[in-house]
Amino acid sequence: MSLMLGIIADDYTGATDIAVTLVNEGMRVVQVLGVPEDAGVVAGADAVVVALKSRTIAPADAVSQSLAACDWLRGLGARQIFFKYCSTFDSTAQGNIGPVADALGDALGVGMAFVCPAFPVNKRSVYMGHLFVGDRLLSESPMKDHPLTPMRDSDLVRLMSAQSAHDVGLIALPVVMEGPQAIADAARALVAEGRRYAVVDAVCEADLRAIGRAAADMALVTGGSGVAKGLPANFGIHAPAEGTAHWPDVTGGAAVLAGSCSAATRGQIARVRDSWPVLKLDVDRIAAGADVVAEALAFAAATDAIPLIYASSDPDEVAAMQAKYGRDRAGAMVEDTIAEIANGLVAAGRTRLVVAGGETSGAVLNGLGVRALRICSEIDPGVPWCQALDAPVALALKSGNFGSPDFFVKAFEVLP
Repeated sequence: MSLMLGIIADDYTGATDIAVTLVNEGMRVVQVLGVPEDAGVVAGADAVVVALKSRTIAPADAVSQSLAACDWLRGLGARQIFFKYCSTFDSTAQGNIGPVADALGDALGVGMAFVCPAFPVNKRSVYMGHLFVGDRLLSESPMKDHPLTPMRDSDLVRLMSAQSAHDVGLIALPVVMEGPQAIADAARALVAEGRRYAVVDAVCEADLRAIGRAAADMALVTGGSGVAKGLPANFGIHAPAEGTAHWPDVTGGAAVLAGSCSAATRGQIARVRDSWPVLKLDVDRIAAGADVVAEALAFAAATDAIPLIYASSDPDEVAAMQAKYGRDRAGAMVEDTIAEIANGLVAAGRTRLVVAGGETSGAVLNGLGVRALRICSEIDPGVPWCQALDAPVALALKSGNFGSPDFFVKAFEVLP
């Protein structure tokens, strides 16, 4: 097969985000979890998304996994590689966005790659190189208190420069508004100045499409899913006319599992707390060896309604747990517990699951042994229903920051 686009995503929810963006633009997309042994699972796809769980692991491991994915995608004939990270540029001073982008760029021999996490439909925009969440700078948004990747700076040129071994420039909004040719000319000028990356402003969908068209000849593009909107047209593929939604062909009970501590997810939990059966997992009891999994499964079995089982907490509570148990151990205890609960729920017939949080989604998919997903229609921007190709399970993998306040309710209302 000859693949048009090969996408490497640094977490599982981000992978489904860009996958559904490309589906909406008319591409046939398969998402795989890690590099599969059998390439046959992606036969017939225009784009393949390799979902990694590499956002917060050691930079060297993130680089190694990303290069392996790149080699595999190039072996399928991928004509362009896209490194997808979060629209809030989730990372630390050590990476992993910069180190992975550097390694991919070196492997592909690129002279220039765009950096554009903008996703205006979800209120992420880039102006004068600064990332905004709604009308607030990233550094003033709830992301400043993220438990794993606290974002205390909004200047993408400065953030990328701190992580990368290469120089970073800016293509500002007035140039972007002139269109693809002006963007491409500005990129060439930055290359002449010795810069490897260009942070590109974008405040609306037209900007994203112009940036995508300007990237037609680039071997590597980096960013959030928004900038991918302009890429399919470079291959002669255009968005289909409005048609019938495609939902998973999976029957069974439902449940919601939430591990994200983002403000959006906490708001979604609050929205249903008084009307749904809700259980909050106790990290202290998990650490003490209590059979929290059995308790959660018994809780779910006792209701015919949709149970919400969550570990999401406010920043102060998260900080206290991390101080008590260590950041990595606290996170792993919660993720492992939720993954075991997911297995038990599926075994009990609850085969339609909403999972909130990138790390949580990765743990659940790994726990269920799901290795490939068919991307179905969107519930909210960037969040589709998916159907596992190797298990009778439907999954909506929600980035912690995504979704409307009534997302949990809406997710099940759209299903037939």
